[in-house]
Amino acid sequence: MKGQFVLPSEFRKKLNISSGDEVIVSLNDNQEIVIAKVPTKVDWHHLLKDVPAETVDVAKDGHYDKTKAPNFAKWMEEG
Repeated sequence: MKGQFVLPSEFRKKLNISSGDEVIVSLNDNQEIVIAKVPTKVDWHHLLKDVPAETVDVAKDGHYDKTKAPNFAKWMEEG
């Protein structure tokens, strides 16, 4: 036994799971089974494609130039 199980096609479609995709199976606090797809490189690409990229030069004292890294500065201030 390899510990395999069959996930019905209706659930695979809802979770966007295809043949060969990896999933994580866990139990939540209510002892319910939770199945989550492990993001692929393509999934990460789609998630991050619109995130602005900028170089943040942080000095030894932890300071950085907010004008050179405005998106990072906004993220640091707003979370």
